[in-house]
Amino acid sequence: MTPSLRPLALTLSDGTVLQGDLYLPEEHTRSAPTVVMSHGFSATRGMGLPWFGSAFADAGYVVYLYDHRGLGGSSGEPRGVVDPWIQTHDMWEVIDQIRELPEVQPDRVAVWGSSFSGGEAIVLGALRPDIKAVIANAPFAGRGDLLTNPSQAEQRFVAMRVAFDNDSLDLGRNEIGPMPVVLDGGLDTAFLPQPESSEWFLTHGPSNGWQNSVTMAITTTPPFDPGACSPELNGTALLMVIATNDDVAPTNVALDTYERASGPKRKALIEGHHFSAYVEPGRNDAFDAMVDFLDEFL
Repeated sequence: MTPSLRPLALTLSDGTVLQGDLYLPEEHTRSAPTVVMSHGFSATRGMGLPWFGSAFADAGYVVYLYDHRGLGGSSGEPRGVVDPWIQTHDMWEVIDQIRELPEVQPDRVAVWGSSFSGGEAIVLGALRPDIKAVIANAPFAGRGDLLTNPSQAEQRFVAMRVAFDNDSLDLGRNEIGPMPVVLDGGLDTAFLPQPESSEWFLTHGPSNGWQNSVTMAITTTPPFDPGACSPELNGTALLMVIATNDDVAPTNVALDTYERASGPKRKALIEGHHFSAYVEPGRNDAFDAMVDFLDEFL
């Protein structure tokens, strides 16, 4: 089968325009279960994710894949700022609009996030329980402190829910940057200093509108923590695709977040580093686990 692809821009409530692509199964004549996809930290939607979009459409799912605000083709100023609270709120607006499309079954929508947005997908699944399923691909799964002090999780989640429900997103925050995303040439500092990060971004980024510069917005009141949210997923099904040797989004944090998750859950372990699920053979194993999960829960 050959899926069809059409550009689809969505305008958010604050006027920001997100650029994206809608993938439809071949001979799509009726509404279908849908996967809303977004890319990871500082990246763009063209970096490794169109393969997944096409593959999901081949498997019978509608897919919407978009650029986060201020990145890739989407509008938003200042450029190159990653704020997890705002990205998660945007993700919810995207799902709300996608549900209005005639191609989409509104009660059968899954959210798919990769790396940093994988953590955002976990958070949104807990904060908005009418999302049917969450796929977190090599996710940033938590701050890590819950490994030794899990008792903080419930209080942290309650604070996150209050902030999100009240649209209290203008939180006290610190900004780090702008600074390089990865090491390149004579650079001696970067957000992601691992060799595999440089290899991935410098191979797949420049031709897809990526810039090696980013500003990170960090909040502490409350902190943004997917690890505090997984125990609150309840009826939302969760799949976590976890790399066995992940130094970017640490494997031990992801496994802890998974173990404490409530509700239906599945995990798939992919041999290798953070980016192994984006290329063969790892991405084939990851995709097989994702489709099996969607077929069961969506």
